[in-house]
Amino acid sequence: MNKGFSFSEFSKQSPKGLLIIYLAEIYKVLKLFWIFLFILFKDFSKFTSYGIIYIYLGVFVLLSFLFIRSYLIYLNFQFKVFNDHFILKKGILKKTNIEIPFQRIQNINFKQNIVQQLIGVFEVNIETAGSNDTEIAIKALSLEKATALKKIVSTAKFTDLNLKKEKELEPILTISPFALLKVSLTENHLQNLMLFLAVLFGFFNQIQQVSESLGQSEVLGGLITDSTSNLSTNLVLLFIVLVLLTLIALLSSFVKVFLLHFNLTTYLKKDAFEINQGLFTKKTIVLKKEKIQTITFSTNPLKRAIGISFVTFKQAVSGKAKKKKKERPIRLVGCKQEQLEVIKNTVYSNLDVLEKQKVYPNSYYAKRLFIYAGLFLLVVYSLLYFIFNHIEIAYSLVLVLPITILLILKKIKKRFYKISDSMIVVGKGVLETHLIFLNLFKVQHIQLKQSIFQKKSKVATIILQTASGKINLPCISYLEAIQLYNHTLYKVETSKKSWM
Repeated sequence: MNKGFSFSEFSKQSPKGLLIIYLAEIYKVLKLFWIFLFILFKDFSKFTSYGIIYIYLGVFVLLSFLFIRSYLIYLNFQFKVFNDHFILKKGILKKTNIEIPFQRIQNINFKQNIVQQLIGVFEVNIETAGSNDTEIAIKALSLEKATALKKIVSTAKFTDLNLKKEKELEPILTISPFALLKVSLTENHLQNLMLFLAVLFGFFNQIQQVSESLGQSEVLGGLITDSTSNLSTNLVLLFIVLVLLTLIALLSSFVKVFLLHFNLTTYLKKDAFEINQGLFTKKTIVLKKEKIQTITFSTNPLKRAIGISFVTFKQAVSGKAKKKKKERPIRLVGCKQEQLEVIKNTVYSNLDVLEKQKVYPNSYYAKRLFIYAGLFLLVVYSLLYFIFNHIEIAYSLVLVLPITILLILKKIKKRFYKISDSMIVVGKGVLETHLIFLNLFKVQHIQLKQSIFQKKSKVATIILQTASGKINLPCISYLEAIQLYNHTLYKVETSKKSWM
C-alpha cells in the first residue's frame, strides 16, 4: 500500500504545495491590511496616472516578495521518518529541526480546504500531546503519499487506511443537509448573535479608527447620533431590527453548522472512530479510544424534543495550545440515542456508574449563587440608574428577577456527580444539559479547595485536572470530598493503564 514511499530520505511536499503556501501568505497580508486596501480602491479614480503606476508597481513588488518567501518556505520544508521518529526541517533564516517519537503522536488527520480540493492534494496534520511547537501541518501531499505516511508513523492497526474499503463500512452516523437544518435550529442562537455583533463591532471600530486618521470622525459620529435618535423614537423600526437580528441569529447558526459539519459521516473501527465532515474545508479525523480524555453528551429542550444530542470529544492538549485555542474540540452533532449508546459502549468497558445515585452540591452552593446573582443585579441597576437617572428602570425587575431565579434553580438541579469504582459522571448546565464522562485513571492531578466561608459550612470544592482541562465539583460535603479525593488518588496510583 505504500507504493514505494519509505520516507527514509528527506522528502518535500507536492509541488502544488507552493500554490497553497503562496495563497496563504497573500491571505495573511490581506487580513492585516484589508482596511487600507478598501480605502485605496475607494479613492482609486482620484489618483494621477503616475500614482496608479506606483500602486501597480508596489503590488507587483509585494506579490513578488511573497512568492519568493513562499518558494523558500516550500524549499526548506522537508521531512523524513527515521528510527521510529518523525523528523522535520523548516525555516528560511531561522532554521528549525523537530523530532517527534511515534509514541508522542496523538493523531494524524487529513484536511482539505477548497483550494486543496481543486488541485487534488491533502493537508496532513500531526498532533501531539506535548508542546504546541511540535504541532505540524504538511500543506500538500497526494492521497497516496499522505496515506503511506500515516501508515508508517502510526502503530495502531486501524491506521492502515484503504479508503475504498473504509467506504464500504456501515457508518454509525450520517447527517443529511435536512438533518443539519434541524440541528442548526436547536443551536445556541444567542451565542451566535453575540459573535456576529462582536465581529460587526470590530469592523465598526476599525472604520472609526480610519475615519479619525482621515479627519472624518465628526461625520461618522453625526450619522450614528441621527440613526440612534431615529431608532429611539420609532418603535416600528425597533421591532424590525429585532426581527432582523433574530433572522441573522438563525442564519448564522445554519451557516456555522453547515460549513463545519456538512456530510458528517462517522465510522466505527476497532477501538477508533473515523470522522469525515466539512464543506469548504474537509476533515478526516481518526480518533483513538485511548487518546480520549473526556466525552461530553449534551442536549437542550429543543434537541430533546426532536430526539437528538451532540457529543464532544476532548483529547490531551498542551498548555500552549489551550492558550492559543487553535483547535476546536471534536464534535458530533445530531446523534440519536442508539448512536450515543454505541459511542459509550465503544469507549467505556463498564458503565455501572450510570446506576449510581446522584450526589448534589451542599445547600451552600445555592446560597452562593443567589448571593452572587443579587450582587450582580444590584451593581447593574445602580449603574443604569446612575447613567439614565430614571427610577422606572427598576420596573424591569418584575421580569428579570423571576427569570434569574428560574435559571439559578435549573443550574442547581443540573449540577451533580455520580461515581463508581472506576468512573465519574459530572452533570452541569443551565439551558443546556451536559454529562461529562471521565475514567478516574485519566486524572493527572486532583485538588481539594476550601475557602474560609466553605470551612464554616463544612463544604469543599474538588478540581479534577486531566490532560484536556479541568472538571470542577463545587461545594460538596467535606466528608464526601475527602472520600472522593482519596478514592481518586488510589485509582490513579494503582492503575497500570496509559492515560493516552
